[in-house]
Amino acid sequence: MSVTITSVEVHDVRFPTAARGDGSDAINRGDYSATYVELVTDAGPTGAGFTFTNGRGNEITCAAVRALAHHVRGRTVEEIVAEPVAFWRSLSADVQLRWLGPEKGVIHMATGALVNAVWDLRATLAGKPMWRFLAEMPTDELVASIDFRHISDALTPDEAAAILDKGRDGLADRLSVLERDGFPSYTTSVGWLGYPDDKVRALTRRAYDDGWRAMKMKVGGPLEDDLRRARIIRSEIGPDALLMMDANQVWDVDEAITAMTALAEVDPYWIEEPTHADDILGHARIARAVGELTGGRCRVATGEVAANRVIFKQLLQAEAIGVMQIDACRVGGVNEVLAELLLAAKFGVPVCPHAGGVGLCEYVQHLAIFDYLRVGTGLDGRMVEYVDHLHEHFVDPVRTRGGRYLLPDRPGYSATMKPASIAEFRFPDGPAWR
Repeated sequence: MSVTITSVEVHDVRFPTAARGDGSDAINRGDYSATYVELVTDAGPTGAGFTFTNGRGNEITCAAVRALAHHVRGRTVEEIVAEPVAFWRSLSADVQLRWLGPEKGVIHMATGALVNAVWDLRATLAGKPMWRFLAEMPTDELVASIDFRHISDALTPDEAAAILDKGRDGLADRLSVLERDGFPSYTTSVGWLGYPDDKVRALTRRAYDDGWRAMKMKVGGPLEDDLRRARIIRSEIGPDALLMMDANQVWDVDEAITAMTALAEVDPYWIEEPTHADDILGHARIARAVGELTGGRCRVATGEVAANRVIFKQLLQAEAIGVMQIDACRVGGVNEVLAELLLAAKFGVPVCPHAGGVGLCEYVQHLAIFDYLRVGTGLDGRMVEYVDHLHEHFVDPVRTRGGRYLLPDRPGYSATMKPASIAEFRFPDGPAWR
């Protein structure tokens, strides 16, 4: 049966998180928001997708989705599946909008919202959760979904196919591991920069009691404050649990090295976004310095605002990162994420997806599970970020137990928001904003 996308509905949904300090870091303060997209079809099922933004930024991403919607409206799912790269390029390389990127920023985020909604629709129609839909997909279909333009010097279609074919070996055993144990995770909820010390201590203690053995804190304020807060967390979690740090790009390269020289005292597992996201060579220099400083114990992680697969290609080629952090909303949807996961596997760098915000946890759990089952095939160094905010607004929210994600079992990409939440927090006319 042919399924036609008859309309594209766009909602500006914002949550008042700034007042509580939730999500606060060295750069960002704002109200967690989602440009939420619904693809209405003539067959009944609706595809849901979104991109995560921060307050007023939602106005711009909503406008961008509407500007791209004509590439999706009126198309059949069968047409899109038959030529997935051509469809992806119609959005990412729109002849009048590409100038605003190219393949970065608002237009690319809007592309991702629409592309992810299409994948949600496909998985829903197949009756499978997204991770299973991808893991069971034939290799040739997965490879055909990837745009290798500008990355073929680092990853060829044949190399991608070989990785995916090899990923079939032992897949059932790996799935049994996840069904039994869940997927490893770490929590960021303990260490937002705007939290006072007593709240940091209480949240850390609670997280440890709940089973978390990997926690992340924000840094990038006054160095003495960062070190004091880090000592609090380390004193609560002991020497064996992992403590990660995230500077959210606030430091210059030399400043990052100086800061990490002091913060090395608390044995950080990684320093995330230590400098500007586009500074490939800066990340490489920091990675060398931090590795020498800590005897290789601390590594550089980045990727949540890496604009596209080409940035990731360069980070990997330059040996600038020891942990790759994809963001399901920053790049152009599942098609581009597939390329990035395969690049990471080719270079032997573990992927620990960025999450939190609005719905990012719901998205990236599927990507991490697929990565383990079919691409990376190992759990060493792999964790999914978890932030305990706003899950109640989703029809299929993440579930955790003992610091691990449990496998989603409902069809789709876990992206569907509750109608009541959309109505309550729709900006500017929802009751939450009056």
